[in-house]
Amino acid sequence: MRFLRNISIDFLGKKSITYIFSVIVVVSSIVVTFTNKPRWGIDFTGGSLIHMEFKTPPDIAQLRKIFNSSGIEGAQIQKFTNEKVVMVRVRKDYENTLDEVKTALSEKLKNNKFEILRNEMIGPAVGGMLREKAIKAFIFAFFAIIIYVAWRFKGGIWGIAAVVALLHDVIITFGILNFLGLTVNLPVIAALLTLAGYSINDTIVVYDRIRENLKTHFKDPLFKIINRSINETLSRTIITSGTTLMVVIALFLKGGEVLHGFSLTLLIGIIIGTYSSIFIASPLVYLWKNKK
Repeated sequence: MRFLRNISIDFLGKKSITYIFSVIVVVSSIVVTFTNKPRWGIDFTGGSLIHMEFKTPPDIAQLRKIFNSSGIEGAQIQKFTNEKVVMVRVRKDYENTLDEVKTALSEKLKNNKFEILRNEMIGPAVGGMLREKAIKAFIFAFFAIIIYVAWRFKGGIWGIAAVVALLHDVIITFGILNFLGLTVNLPVIAALLTLAGYSINDTIVVYDRIRENLKTHFKDPLFKIINRSINETLSRTIITSGTTLMVVIALFLKGGEVLHGFSLTLLIGIIIGTYSSIFIASPLVYLWKNKK
């Protein structure tokens, strides 16, 4: 479906401006990441996981307030289908964490009795292993994308340009999350990997149209062909990104504290990923092929 017909926006003509902008934002994101160390969640640093059941469904906001006032800061609280059951993740990993939680709730939540169903410790070694596996997952994904795109479009530059755009998206998104002080946990890593898949899908749609136009308009200059391809896929890009954003915004507003990091990561990433497929990946292909 194309609702934007007969448009001719000069996207490649703005590549110098967009590249300067992207370089500034990427460098700023890297500086922020190195100056303000990421707030790793207990999935990566270690901590305690406490599963408890209350007599009546507890108020999550009240529980979080009780924990913060008792010195148990940064606790992640998750409700289940059974609203009486709550899972609490605490970054503290010493032996008396459970006693602190029980004392805080017993003193300030006297009218709602609770029972500890499970108490587990996540050691720093396990957290380090998860962090290492997350990094390996990104590296594997990037190499797989390079190989796949290079095979599909019969040229390494297509895959390399797509991965450069992906790195651009992930670095900027991670830098913004770090600047906002968001805790990096497994859902956030899952959102970054989801972003990688979303971004590469958008890029390949544009690449496909470029490849088709290279065959049907082979007499036209490459600059004109790539600009035409981006304009022809712009309607699809806006519709796909717009509908996805509506879902993610709803998830961000109504998904609760547990899904806050996941939805915020996708919200930022989709906007940046849409930008990079138009202003980063395609112009890189043009610069390489034009140079050759």
